[in-house]
Amino acid sequence: MDSRVRELREARAWSQGELAERLAVSRQTVNAIETGKYDPSLPLAFRIARLFGAPLEAIFKPGPD
Repeated sequence: MDSRVRELREARAWSQGELAERLAVSRQTVNAIETGKYDPSLPLAFRIARLFGAPLEAIFKPGPD
């Protein structure tokens, strides 16, 4: 899955650690989402969308199979 998490995080000048704290996950989880190595659970994806004030579809897009 492709995501805009890194772009949105950097636009707010947040470190991965700061974003992780806001989402109550580890920094490694944020890194894995940003690099496409981990697809967040649906509850986590909704928390990310709420935090950035954007719909899920604006943050996450299906990647190539």
